[in-house]
Amino acid sequence: MHDHAYAAGKRCIRALSWCLAAACASGAWAQGPVCKYVDAAGNIVFSNLPPEKGYRRISCMGAEEPRRATGSANRSTPTPAGFPKVDAETQKGRDDMRRKVLSDELATEEKLLADARALYANGAPVPLPEEQGNAAKYQERIARLRQSVQLHERNIEALKKELGATR
Repeated sequence: MHDHAYAAGKRCIRALSWCLAAACASGAWAQGPVCKYVDAAGNIVFSNLPPEKGYRRISCMGAEEPRRATGSANRSTPTPAGFPKVDAETQKGRDDMRRKVLSDELATEEKLLADARALYANGAPVPLPEEQGNAAKYQERIARLRQSVQLHERNIEALKKELGATR
């Protein structure tokens, strides 16, 4: 019985593939994306047109899914009643502290980047004694040093972006 169900499933997949190919060839694809719908009983329908009521769309092929609006960036959400308020002076102090922390982190990352660049030596560091006869070990160390330089560069870029966004 299991083999029969497997064979039936393969026939359904082949039939679905054929239907999709036929839809593409006939120009039906141009009418809209082919979407996968399911009804309350779990029956699945593929169509480029919305089926009758009672079906729920699962996904679409051939078109970007419409994005659901989660709120506009230009529209602010009203503050809930009873939400604690912070006076302007307290907020200014918090913003100043944040800027100082970010500036300190930036200075630390810049020093770490300078150290990493010195160790990397533009991709040609002096081989360590244990690397003298082992080229693979030397290449691994160069790769780790290059990754370290790149990491610190990305961190600095992110910190500068974050500092630029502060008020």
